[in-house]
Amino acid sequence: MSEISDKEFEVLEAIWNGAPVSAKEVVQRLNAQGSWHEKTVKTLLGRLVKKGALDFQRDGRSYLYTPRLTRSEYVQKKSTGLVERMFNGNIGALVAGFANSRKLQQRDIEELKAFIDQWEREND
Repeated sequence: MSEISDKEFEVLEAIWNGAPVSAKEVVQRLNAQGSWHEKTVKTLLGRLVKKGALDFQRDGRSYLYTPRLTRSEYVQKKSTGLVERMFNGNIGALVAGFANSRKLQQRDIEELKAFIDQWEREND
């Protein structure tokens, strides 16, 4: 899948909140958070289809859009790509970067410890 822009991601978020969905419904969902023009949304939907992020089917005179992957699958793919590209696959370097910049909160540390504990139990 090609790179997804920030605006395209917002459109995907609206679709992940319930699909299949028409372009009109996507516009309504997005307008609940800001001001979006129907033409802009349709352009972004077309780009997302070309990039392989969305499927569509004809429904009368309109189209219904469905994501080709879940939000969690997308986040996993992007996270893995980031770690590979920026940290040569070393997730410890990513965490160390956050810790050294003081962006790591106590809650984050507790979640990481819990994740590591669970991973160790499942992979022993």
